[in-house]
Amino acid sequence: MQSSASPYLLVISTCPDRDSARHIATALVRARLAACVNVLDGVTSIYQWQERLHEDAECVLLIKTRREHFAALQAQVLELHPYELPELVAVPLDAGLPGYLKWIDDTVLPTG
Repeated sequence: MQSSASPYLLVISTCPDRDSARHIATALVRARLAACVNVLDGVTSIYQWQERLHEDAECVLLIKTRREHFAALQAQVLELHPYELPELVAVPLDAGLPGYLKWIDDTVLPTG
């Protein structure tokens, strides 16, 4: 990831059920790798995996963090996630309510 980009990320992942999603979300927030994780139920994912078309009900995680925590966040997700290859993509947050972005700064592990 480029250091010149926004320091804030929205990281997206999917989980097979609410229990695994809540487990990962709670672990990330407790470890202060994420300021907040939204768990969205009721998503239908249609995708190719191992040369087969799949359609599954999933939960989506919307993870708010800082760029410098992505590697540790990724390691935590890989450790806890039930999927062989979990979705984990990061989108830079180029703008946001200044107070909300400061809250992210104040909530996740200190930078430095």
